[in-house]
Amino acid sequence: MERLICLVIGYCLGLFQTAYFYGKMKGIDIRQHGSGNAGTTNTLRVLGTKAGLIVLAGDILKTILAVVVVTLIFGKSNPETIYLLKLYAGAGAILGHNFPFYMNFKGGKGIAATAGIIISFHPYFIVVGAILFFGAFITTHYVSLGSLLVYAGLMIQMVVCGQMGLFEGMTQANLIEMYIVTAFLTVMAYYKHRANIVRLIKGEERKTYLKKKKEASE
Repeated sequence: MERLICLVIGYCLGLFQTAYFYGKMKGIDIRQHGSGNAGTTNTLRVLGTKAGLIVLAGDILKTILAVVVVTLIFGKSNPETIYLLKLYAGAGAILGHNFPFYMNFKGGKGIAATAGIIISFHPYFIVVGAILFFGAFITTHYVSLGSLLVYAGLMIQMVVCGQMGLFEGMTQANLIEMYIVTAFLTVMAYYKHRANIVRLIKGEERKTYLKKKKEASE
């Protein structure tokens, strides 16, 4: 029951579509412009760097908020499974972001929301995630490549840190459940990026620059 509650809490908070609402404030439906994705990268390309950063912050914060709410509710009563419950809350937020019911289940790809999980879990996750994403982005300007590497890193870190005992009090069964949930999120992220993966392989993926004039010259 606790897992379901955490998923619902996360999903409800994940429904706040930062890109969609920010676009509406600017008089557009972000899903009808650029790539059609209601996420940070498309917002950055269509509305500029400031808008992209605002959307990024909003999508990260809603996942963090979901994790915080679950921690406040279940932290004392379920200390042995709190990491698992936090993961369910984060997963719910990603599902809410990717598949919002009031937008015909057409949302984003969940990378910024996933950053909220990374930030909420452990400083090790933040460091590795930042190195993987920004390392790929700075050297290639492919947001998609950085996003895919972040997920691969998250999957590996979850298993390594779990087996090293970083998640105190967790039983092996609960750890395995965490790995399964993380694997599900990873597969979903790669599926949502399937077109990007094809373009990366063909060398046709669009590059993203923080300065719009450079992007326009691509």
